[in-house]
Amino acid sequence: MELETPLRSLLSSLGLDLYDLEFAKGALNVIVQRAGGVDLEALTKANRAISEWLDLNDPIPGRFTLDVSSPGLERRLRTSEHFRSAVGEVVTLREQREGEPTRRLEGPLLSVSDTSVTLADANVGEVVVAIGAVERARTVFQWGGEPKPSPSRGKASTTTSKKG
Repeated sequence: MELETPLRSLLSSLGLDLYDLEFAKGALNVIVQRAGGVDLEALTKANRAISEWLDLNDPIPGRFTLDVSSPGLERRLRTSEHFRSAVGEVVTLREQREGEPTRRLEGPLLSVSDTSVTLADANVGEVVVAIGAVERARTVFQWGGEPKPSPSRGKASTTTSKKG
C-alpha cells in the first residue's frame, strides 16, 4: 500500500505537512513540518493519529517502529523538492564520484532542477551536482552568520512501536 497520500491527508487535517517519509531498518520515519515550526504537542497528536491509522489499515506486515519528528534546524535533503525548499540556504553535501574520492561540498544552494543542484562551494566555486550522486545532504544552521561547529543532535521526536 502506498503510504504518502493517506498520511499527507491525515497530517493536513492536523495542520501539518509531510516533509519526508521513509521505511528503513524496521522503522517508519515520518517527518512533519508547518509554518512557524512543530512543537511536541503537534508531534504527539500526529504520532497518535498515524498510529491509529496504521492499526486500522495495517499496510506494513510484521513489527516496526513508528518515529514521528520534525526536520530539525539542520534538515535532511533527499529529493528535488527538499532541495528546492532550501534554495538560498547554506547546505553541506557529500558527492559520490565514480573513480574518485567522495567530495564534501558546502555553500549557499543557488538553484535546483529535477536532476541536479547548484551550489557555491568556498573552495571549488560554483558546482553542479547530480541529485543521484548525493550520498547525503542537509541544511547548515548558522547562528549569527557563523556555521554551527557540530551536527545537530537536538531534533524533536516521538517514537512508538507496533506489533504485527
